[in-house]
Amino acid sequence: METDDIRPRLREFCSVRAPGLADEDEIFEVGDVNSLFAIELLTFVEEAFGITLEDEDLEKKNFSSISAMAALVERKLNA
Repeated sequence: METDDIRPRLREFCSVRAPGLADEDEIFEVGDVNSLFAIELLTFVEEAFGITLEDEDLEKKNFSSISAMAALVERKLNA
């Protein structure tokens, strides 16, 4: 997978709950984001990018923004 594809795919998924979300915006402070969305987001990230999230990956800092999530996905893909 091209790393250039990661951010646009994350933006598209998140835009349902947080329209206009910028890459550095704190996702849990913007838009209609709740615990159900968090679970949906975890599932999306695993399925869309073909990665498995481990317990140590499930820190809020890794999912706080599009940029943080993209960095996590890139790390997992390059591992």
